[in-house]
Amino acid sequence: MASINTANRSTRFFPSHTHHTATSITSRHHIATLSLVVTTFFLTRLYDHSLRSCSSQYRNSFADVNRQYEGVVRFGDSGGWPERGYGTHLNLKIYVYDENEIEGLKLLLYDREGKISPEACIKGQWGTQVKIHRLLLQSRFRTRKKDEADLFFVPSYVKCVRMMGGLNDKEINQTYVKVLGQMPYFRLSGGRSHIFVFPSGAGAHLFKSWATYLNRSIILTPEGDRTDKRDTSAFNTWKDIIIPGNVDDGMTANGARLVDPLPLSKRKYLANFLGRAQGKVGRLQLIELSKQFPDKLESPELKLSGPDKLGRMEYFKHLSNAKFCLAPRGESSWTLRFYESFFVECIPVMLSDQAELPFQNVVDYTRISIKWPSTRIGPELLDYLESIPDKDIEDMIVQGRKVRCLWVYAPESEPCSAFNGIMWELQKKVRQFHQSMETFWLHNGSIVNRDLVEFRKWKPPMPLP
Repeated sequence: MASINTANRSTRFFPSHTHHTATSITSRHHIATLSLVVTTFFLTRLYDHSLRSCSSQYRNSFADVNRQYEGVVRFGDSGGWPERGYGTHLNLKIYVYDENEIEGLKLLLYDREGKISPEACIKGQWGTQVKIHRLLLQSRFRTRKKDEADLFFVPSYVKCVRMMGGLNDKEINQTYVKVLGQMPYFRLSGGRSHIFVFPSGAGAHLFKSWATYLNRSIILTPEGDRTDKRDTSAFNTWKDIIIPGNVDDGMTANGARLVDPLPLSKRKYLANFLGRAQGKVGRLQLIELSKQFPDKLESPELKLSGPDKLGRMEYFKHLSNAKFCLAPRGESSWTLRFYESFFVECIPVMLSDQAELPFQNVVDYTRISIKWPSTRIGPELLDYLESIPDKDIEDMIVQGRKVRCLWVYAPESEPCSAFNGIMWELQKKVRQFHQSMETFWLHNGSIVNRDLVEFRKWKPPMPLP
């Protein structure tokens, strides 16, 4: 296994250029040509400078970002992340629905009695629903005018509300349908301009009728596959966006962290798996493998309650005590452990074949992680990991430090954050023109419904498809 070749990961080939000189060119021609080149050079520099000045108020510091994350994050050869198909600068307007303007929206935020607080929902894997909402409320990309909005954000903490007993599945379904019927702009675009966050393994399936109503909407989710228990996945690679999981703030905050990474020489184990078996084949195989090789693979039985429950600090201490952190599939294909491992500087080993990862068009995951077939979990996996030199592991850790800022839900003032990454992804979803099966247009640009009623006169509630 040690012979696996990774040396050509970033090799690029450039064709050689031949230079032909015509002997018949006169001195006058040389002087004229030189003059043209010099003039073109200075005019081009002047034009570029003016463009940079015009757009500076919108641009992030991409030059600085390029230097900091060069190699593992493919921000582009000359101008940064936007050079890879995103545009030249962030320039979008997002309308955030207020909880008081849509009847029923408060139920999806605070439950039927309004007793569930955002603070109770911001922790754990559900926290991205709260964090993205809060960041958008403070964002310079927020607009309070629906008519100028490129996109519309529908706030909901429904995963938390459901898990805390605030609403049952039937109530969630009925409430979403009611809420959508209050939104003329949702009907105008057939849902294409509207953003929803579903932060857990269940994804959009929390809304039982998602396939009817949200099949064209933009879904932010860490989950790329849910076909083990469902007939179809709610993730569509063309419209939806994979987002990072919500890593504990105590590990992502600047300054002192809950647990500091250990030097490789002081780590007790080759690899670890910290998670419940959940009856999943891959996880059960790892637990059995740890019994065969207890000196190489740590896989303690995790207690979720009682005196033996593993606390936050103890969990991360265990995670940091191995060179490789194994991330098998659980109830769904994604696992928070993949993201957590970067903050204890343990190389994540993905053992989930269907997993999707965020920002794939700019992050080179082969430089910072390993993906191993889930069908080959066994001693062969440990032999392979053991064959990897510490120098290569250190190199991957260094690259991982550069990219882990993309897993942090920090304010947009940070040049590298999950929020800014999501904004760039959303910009790609913006449409100049919106069309749905229930909208029509006339020669004068008027948008009308099937009854030829102008959009400004549409009255909610409106029937949904």
